[in-house]
Amino acid sequence: MMTTTAEQMRAWTGPAILTYGFRPFFFGAATWAALAMTIWVPMLSGHLTLPTAFDPVSWHAHEFLFGYLGAVIAGFLLTAVPNWTGRLPIVGWRLGGLFFLWLAGRVAVAVSGALPAGMAAAVDLAFPLVLAVAIGREIVAGKNWRNLIVLAMLAVFALGNGLYHWEAARGDYAAQGYGLRLGLAAGVMMIAVIGGRIVPSFTRNWLVRRGPGRLPAPPMQGFDKLALLSLLVALVLWVALPLWPGTGAALGLAGLLHAIRLARWAGYRTGAEPLVTVLHVGYAFLPLGALALAVGILMPEVFAMAAAQHLWMGGAVGLMTLAVMTRATLGHTGQDLHAGPGTIAIYAALVIAVMARVAGGVWPAEATGLHSLAGLAWIGAFGGYAVLYGRFLQRLPPTKRI
Repeated sequence: MMTTTAEQMRAWTGPAILTYGFRPFFFGAATWAALAMTIWVPMLSGHLTLPTAFDPVSWHAHEFLFGYLGAVIAGFLLTAVPNWTGRLPIVGWRLGGLFFLWLAGRVAVAVSGALPAGMAAAVDLAFPLVLAVAIGREIVAGKNWRNLIVLAMLAVFALGNGLYHWEAARGDYAAQGYGLRLGLAAGVMMIAVIGGRIVPSFTRNWLVRRGPGRLPAPPMQGFDKLALLSLLVALVLWVALPLWPGTGAALGLAGLLHAIRLARWAGYRTGAEPLVTVLHVGYAFLPLGALALAVGILMPEVFAMAAAQHLWMGGAVGLMTLAVMTRATLGHTGQDLHAGPGTIAIYAALVIAVMARVAGGVWPAEATGLHSLAGLAWIGAFGGYAVLYGRFLQRLPPTKRI
């Protein structure tokens, strides 16, 4: 009987990409992020039409939030949960089957206008439901009760996807509906909870090797719990009452507390290693997004809500996931934990994409050019990851070969 992850991977004789969850899902997520944006740019200008039942903006929003982020969540959890529980990871054709479910969802949503009513939703929702069952079984079997919160957030994320499909089927503008806000709120909360563990931890590990100096405050102490509670309350209000002034005040408070939380992690000392610095920059978009949404609610004439929302969508979600994907790929494939010029370039491209998209909302007269710049930079960031890191994801390191 195989008793270790290494033995299980060595016993697998199929494609190397199916030896660990991060491999197919990180590669698929990045490739889809670049491809979906390549499709979206001509859709935005009216030069391309997909046979989808969604309106163009709702398709775009859905495929980033539930398509791209869904794959990243799967890759992360299928890699992290075995470490949390001490149980073996899902590998081989079972992993391939999960990836096929995700891919089938992308195709079904793209051609949903040609499918019977409800079929695209059923195909798309099969993936998060099967993933939740698989992750839940491992957490329960490993008695890893501490991480049931992650399973709960995954369930809320899947519920948001279901609501999104329901709203689109009713003919609503799903890109500004309850489903999107619920799914994005779940994603932001995942960043706050999981990022709140890994950012100070990775920062501390790197700074300790650098020598004496200030270290990050220990995670999940009293202040962190207060910041997380404030964010949870603000997100619940934002999902239910997105235009209420009280929601704006709650988001402003949560943004302030999370900015202080980030400052406690000594990110200013990490400039010598962009692989660590980018975690802090990515997390910074969480309080920035909360504060921008607060301004958008309380002073809508100053800042557009859609532009503010992209600080979370593209910034917090986009950059934090790219940061985690690059670091996890390097670490799990036997590479040095160091960001080379290519990696720095894809980080910079994503920041440019987010800033250009937000600027397009602030200066509508320049929106066309800024949106094109944002799209090209986005494609460069995720296409760059697929090119630079795909070779690591699709082959085993020498020590793992038979």
